[in-house]
Amino acid sequence: MSTAANSNESYCTFTLASDVTAGGLPSEEEIAKQLESNDPKTKQHALKAAIMAMLGGEAMPRILMQVIRFCINSDDKPLKKLCMLYWEVVPKYQEPTSDEVLRAASGGTTVARKLLPEMILVCNALMNDLNHPNEYVRGSMLRFLCKVKDEEILGPLIPSIKACLQHRHQYVRKNAVLAVFHAHRIHGETLIPDGPELVDAFIQAETDVGARRNAFLMLYNESEELAIQFLAKNLDDVAKFGDGFALLVLDLTRKACRRDPNQKSRFVRVLFQMLGSDSAAVSYEAAWTLISLSNSPTAVRAAAVTYTNLLNSQNDNNVMMIVLERLEQLQKKHSKILQELLQDILRALSSPNPDICKKVLEVAMTLVTSKNVAEVVTTLKREVSKTTQESSDSSEDKGKVYRNMLISAIHGCAVRFPDVAESVVHTLMDFLSSDGGMQVVIFVRAIVERYPDLRPAILAKLIATVDEVTNNHVMCICLWILGEYCETSESVADAFDVVTDQLGEAPFIVQAEEKQAAEQAAAEAAKGPKLVTKNIVLSDGTYATQTVYSEPKIAATDLDKSPNLRKMIVGGDIFLGTIVASCLTKMCLRAPDLGLGDVKAKSMTVKALLTMCGIVKMAEVTVSAQKSSLADCSERVSLCCRALLDPKAKALLKETLLSEGKVSFASFLKHVQDKDGDGDKEESKEEIVAAQADDLIHFRQLRSLTAQGGDLDLDDGSDLARATGYADGGSLLSNELSHVYQLSGFADPVYAEAFVTVHDYDILLEILVINRTPNTLANLTVELSTMGDMKIVERPQSQTIGPLDQMTIRASIKVSSTETGHIFGTIVYEDATTQEKGYVNLNDIHMDIMDYIRPATCTDEVFRSMWAEFEWENKVAISTSIKDLVEFLDHIVTSTNMSCLTPHDRNEKGSFLAANLYAKSVFGEDALVNVSVEKKDDNDGKLAGYIRIRSKTQGIALSLGDRITSVQRGLQPNKKQ
Repeated sequence: MSTAANSNESYCTFTLASDVTAGGLPSEEEIAKQLESNDPKTKQHALKAAIMAMLGGEAMPRILMQVIRFCINSDDKPLKKLCMLYWEVVPKYQEPTSDEVLRAASGGTTVARKLLPEMILVCNALMNDLNHPNEYVRGSMLRFLCKVKDEEILGPLIPSIKACLQHRHQYVRKNAVLAVFHAHRIHGETLIPDGPELVDAFIQAETDVGARRNAFLMLYNESEELAIQFLAKNLDDVAKFGDGFALLVLDLTRKACRRDPNQKSRFVRVLFQMLGSDSAAVSYEAAWTLISLSNSPTAVRAAAVTYTNLLNSQNDNNVMMIVLERLEQLQKKHSKILQELLQDILRALSSPNPDICKKVLEVAMTLVTSKNVAEVVTTLKREVSKTTQESSDSSEDKGKVYRNMLISAIHGCAVRFPDVAESVVHTLMDFLSSDGGMQVVIFVRAIVERYPDLRPAILAKLIATVDEVTNNHVMCICLWILGEYCETSESVADAFDVVTDQLGEAPFIVQAEEKQAAEQAAAEAAKGPKLVTKNIVLSDGTYATQTVYSEPKIAATDLDKSPNLRKMIVGGDIFLGTIVASCLTKMCLRAPDLGLGDVKAKSMTVKALLTMCGIVKMAEVTVSAQKSSLADCSERVSLCCRALLDPKAKALLKETLLSEGKVSFASFLKHVQDKDGDGDKEESKEEIVAAQADDLIHFRQLRSLTAQGGDLDLDDGSDLARATGYADGGSLLSNELSHVYQLSGFADPVYAEAFVTVHDYDILLEILVINRTPNTLANLTVELSTMGDMKIVERPQSQTIGPLDQMTIRASIKVSSTETGHIFGTIVYEDATTQEKGYVNLNDIHMDIMDYIRPATCTDEVFRSMWAEFEWENKVAISTSIKDLVEFLDHIVTSTNMSCLTPHDRNEKGSFLAANLYAKSVFGEDALVNVSVEKKDDNDGKLAGYIRIRSKTQGIALSLGDRITSVQRGLQPNKKQ
């Protein structure tokens, strides 16, 4: 077999036809014989086999008459249903003769389709069912007729369908309306030209909710003016017409107002009426419709109130997340209005889901101002206090994560608004020993640096609570704060005494007796509980068996009673020991300058030196994971000892030890603040959209005073927006063209191109199909398939396209994960003139992972924890023509749509660069990237190294690796990959 000549051929497939009896299907003769049986189940089995065989390509002409003779008049309901399925797949027209096909192909008259004579009997049977006394038989037949597209079959049934509109049962009436809608949509002027007027008269007298909704659907699609007139007459009763009717009204509102903006005033009243609907779907759609049609403050405020009511009344996490996203979009343009509803938004923090709470805090923090910051901080403090009280309910699951979120939010408020810092710092310091201690101590460290007036109170609180800290990393920061910012004689003396008391006397190693006692206690605990069973007499005199589990008591050793700081040092934390040495050294160096006596200063120095000697001894003896830090610890502690003992070293090192730390930390805080400020500026930057030269500008002062409508004009405020070129004033043509994919060639009988719209979880395909032949193409179907985690939700229906005509076919695809996928397929059609079937293979549509990746930020601690947790890794070797390190990093960041978490100086020249990149997908998946690149001197200045990608799922790691491989070679920032 030769190789494929083009990309289309590589996806061509063919099916080997086998005998119809393969797989257990009976033959045509057997099916015909079984249909003659008097047993309904035998007939059902035979009819199912006939339908399966015909779907597989078998004609089976003998079966049609057998079904008409033996099945069509049966009262068995499953058999009636199978008959309807059979009428859908059976050929209804005679095959043209070879002479007729040749005449049509040579340019003669086209072949006229002739209905099979047997179809007359079928139409008669269908009419009998339409006039059947059982309402459910009538209703099911009407539903079946909504699938029939043949004019010759529908024509004789139109009077019966019209008669069903007056039936006493609502099930018949609502399906009759749909049948009228279907017939008018396909053969309107031929079969039922008075369809809209007929349905208009029907809907005026209809009382059933479902039938009225279907009738309005017919008017909405076939006669919009009649639908608007009916709505205008029944504005007060829309709430009584059901949710389905209300959603159709909203759809009609959007359609009419986008086509003609002057129609907005006609729908104001009904829109505001639907905002208060009891149905969450109706009120949500009404709010979204109102915002999409107007930017006036009154409309936005009403929609925002509806969103907040939905947020606090719904328990579905998906609904709450969707509403929060809508509020986030509103905040970008109408933040002042949402600030009035901030407390209502914060009520959603009661949700047990941490993702919901995180989103609520993200939205709320963008709305905090100097006017409402006090109320927000009070609410957040109350929520933090609740996290310590909740122990047995469902909120316990989110306790630790939720507390960290709240502390981070309070931290952000305190940084932006210094007035509230004092009111929150003391409250939060009570949580230093809790799970969120790291977030608290980081917040305290920043407050101590930024607000010198608060230092004395914070340091006093910290000195009093340092003995409760149980986390090593939190203890490190606490000791650093005490060493840097204790600048009064009282604070230095108190802090030194607390630290040395917590440490105790050297040595800081486990003694032999203590070790032996601990091992013995551990051995007893390892034995597990003992099972003791005995017989007892109950209070009523009966006997029972009692089983008792007895656990040995673990002897409390002296080590367990020792302070937390000593436990950490004895446990082998070398890094913490270095911090202790530095902290004590700084206090000893400050003591003489603060008025402490020489005796006190010398006593402090001696204690500090003994402690440092004990720390070095501990580092040498103890076996721990930080054993590799022994050399650094010894060097650092030796430097501290020299600063305390050698006057010359003291003169050189004192200024550096006492001031450089604070200077470096202040510059770090400034860098973080500047980075956050730049991010806020980018988020607050309005989109600049230019208005077209020929666009109309509506000035409300010059508009006619006779405009119909209610008290509110939906165009209020849009005059200035359009005049200044505000949003929605520009053309989206260039953006749309970048998402158009050509599916077939210009020389193909059917030309197709697709416009792809990605809505996070959904992909909408709008396929433009053009018939380039002079013949009518019947049963044209776009058959689509997908590769990857994509599923076709809405498959395109079969269509009939006239000569040189065109139409748009829509398909919906559901996406379940961040993974590169492919959409491919075939167009299958039937030439109505020659009765020949044809097909056109379509080009692939490549769905890029970049459509789902969004830049995000996280702290270094969170990044490291996720890096250690995620198991999927993809390692990509660097191969690029770019020779500058920073330029290469910027290219990777831009091409992958990620954010760089590692600050770097762009002006600094070096031969090595390492950076962490982070992004989140629309599905909530985290993507971590580490870039380690080196500039080789012996390789013509080329860059070398690796890019490592980690994620929780395999798809995003592989897809992101493919993306980096394809874009890393050269700079193509403006080229669509």
